[in-house]
Amino acid sequence: MLLFGHTGITLGLALGADNALRSRLPFRNRSKVAEEIANPSPLAPQLQGLAAMVASVDYRLVLVGSILPDIIDKPMGIYLFGDTFSNGRIFGHSLLFFLIILLAGLYRYLRSGRLGILVLSLCSGFHLILDRMWLETRTLFWPLYGLAFPRYDMTGWLANLIEALKTDPAVYWPEIVGMLILILFTLELLRNRGLLSFLRNGIVKWTTTTS
Repeated sequence: MLLFGHTGITLGLALGADNALRSRLPFRNRSKVAEEIANPSPLAPQLQGLAAMVASVDYRLVLVGSILPDIIDKPMGIYLFGDTFSNGRIFGHSLLFFLIILLAGLYRYLRSGRLGILVLSLCSGFHLILDRMWLETRTLFWPLYGLAFPRYDMTGWLANLIEALKTDPAVYWPEIVGMLILILFTLELLRNRGLLSFLRNGIVKWTTTTS
């Protein structure tokens, strides 16, 4: 899967999870969530914690996390150390990498209540699912099968990806779906005048009415 598939589909699922959480609150407008945190009304403590979590997700980190394994592995495995690895899926596509940043994210959240690293880890873990890494067990379970990663002929890999984007439904359909999600997301931000807010702090501005 390529850029738009990873970012768009992961973003869409994160927004869906966000909406599901907000539907359990006594209000649906994200700005109302922030008001409740600043001036608590008779919300139960558990509900206040849920409201705080929903309001503090940085969606810029959702996008970065969705392609984090590729950000790490593609430059390292193909260009910087191509003679050594000759593979665009190495450390960042391993379960070990995911578990390390997941544990770091949980530790950070429990210590300070900050979700940033946890969001990165969860979205990078979903990257492995979209890449169907269970089909590449030597990489997924590295280093259980040895320290070396599989090696491939990476000559013309970018041209091969472009060709697959034209001819392989398993490649171009996720890209189309992801691109549509990203376009709709951007249009919604523009409609709600929330693009600058998103770029500055990663918060999505909702205008749904209270329930």
